Amino acid sequence: MSKPARPAIDSARPQAHDGPARMLKDFSISALVAGFVSVLVGFSSSVAIIFQATQNLHATPEQTASWIWAIGIGMGIPSILFSIATRKPILIAWSTPGVVVIGAAAAAGHLTMPQAIGCFLFSAVLIIVTGFSGGFEKVMNCLPLPLASALLAGVLSRFALDAFVAVPRNPALVLPMVGAYVLGRRFWPRANVPVILLLGIAIVAIQGLFHMERVPWGITLPVWIAPEFSAAALIGVGIPLFIVTMASQNLPGIAAIRVGGYEAPVSKIIGWTGVSTFLLAPFGAFGINLAAITAAFVVGPEAHPDPARRYWAPVCAGLFYLLIGVFGATVAGLFSAFPRELVLAVGGLALLATIGNALAAALGEDRYREASALTFFVTLSGITLLGIGSAFWGIVAGAIVLLLHRRPAHAV
Repeated sequence: MSKPARPAIDSARPQAHDGPARMLKDFSISALVAGFVSVLVGFSSSVAIIFQATQNLHATPEQTASWIWAIGIGMGIPSILFSIATRKPILIAWSTPGVVVIGAAAAAGHLTMPQAIGCFLFSAVLIIVTGFSGGFEKVMNCLPLPLASALLAGVLSRFALDAFVAVPRNPALVLPMVGAYVLGRRFWPRANVPVILLLGIAIVAIQGLFHMERVPWGITLPVWIAPEFSAAALIGVGIPLFIVTMASQNLPGIAAIRVGGYEAPVSKIIGWTGVSTFLLAPFGAFGINLAAITAAFVVGPEAHPDPARRYWAPVCAGLFYLLIGVFGATVAGLFSAFPRELVLAVGGLALLATIGNALAAALGEDRYREASALTFFVTLSGITLLGIGSAFWGIVAGAIVLLLHRRPAHAV
């Protein structure tokens, strides 16, 4: 069986001479901005879902802040450690579809807060076993690069669409940012995203759309919540939490890393994200996993033209996540102070180049083109079946087409 060659980027493994001085030389402003944008887009786009889930679970304000503390610490430390250890851009995020599962079960009256903590622990154990056993990586190794590229393009394209859908809501903000993007691609490509972000912040400040009066100030303290294990909750919520985290987060997360040209020890990384979730679950960590959408910000040329220096982007993102953890309630308020149109525009424009590259890789080979196109459109549709998101079903659709159309001379 043959597979298309993957564009391997062999970042230098840490050597004895790769000390702090070498790391400081690798640092760049573009990596710092890429890390910030990934956190801005990831956090502000779905933090409201966390608040809704905690409200459905009748959490106290202290417990809600503890959830933010737990996921901030749980994402920040692994992002920094994994990226420094491998010298590759490994970004960790939370399971957005996972918290949707939790919130829906709580809203239906099928879950209490202690039972939710029990489900977090149960899902974490499943992720630990799946990760360290290497089973999930073996499945991913069978995924052709064009299908992985189509998956990534489908996941990211919705963000690009949202950037232009935001134009009628605030044309005075979004249109100048689009213009800056077009000019930046020609005249200042390395500083394009920072310029767009700064321009957007300046326009929003002039428009008076920052609402700093809503921001609470103070350090967040973790709150221990004793777990309760219910067979009905573990089966009805814990297993779906595990499935959607693996299918909707870790699967496209691995695809993003590999489409970026990197080979990373994904089995160990997934296993350790399960360990992080397990340790922090009693404080509210519902699911810590590989970043999917926001990974595109740190693996592409926007983070740095030199692929070997992009690892600084998730390191910077990890530092921002640690700040979110320590100042959970305050940072949540700060992010909510950004107008949604600004977040959509920055995120969508920053992803255009990555989407273009992914589509080129997805549709470049005739024998994969139809399967890749189907993978792209199913993923882009955003459908959810059996509680599992479109990223999983996109890969299933593409794989079925490959199996049906496969000929001996073109075996995958």
